[in-house]
Amino acid sequence: MTSKRTKLQEDTHFRVLRLLQKNPEMSQRELAETVGVSVGGIHYVLNALIDKGLVKLGNFTAAEDKRRYAYVLTPKGIAQKSALTRAFLVRKMEEYKALKEEIEALQVELDANASQKLS
Repeated sequence: MTSKRTKLQEDTHFRVLRLLQKNPEMSQRELAETVGVSVGGIHYVLNALIDKGLVKLGNFTAAEDKRRYAYVLTPKGIAQKSALTRAFLVRKMEEYKALKEEIEALQVELDANASQKLS
């Protein structure tokens, strides 16, 4: 069984890969704000993705500040993003099903309590 920490890490990697595929020139600050982690956390995530060969670092040539980088998904990164997308979707569908069942049970309980008060 996958731990909660591993799921959170997979979700963060998925979100970062998804954002970078759409907009490779996002700054670390923009990524951090969008994903909801600290800039230091995003720096750690980006380094991990680069070390795994999922993202490569390139200069963002259109920027006036030549220190800006573009984070480009590698073919391996695109494949990993697809795998993470499938896993993310399966997990969210399971969460949705469990939540829907809980809501239905609570509605039944609430209706039962309401009819007892009327009796």
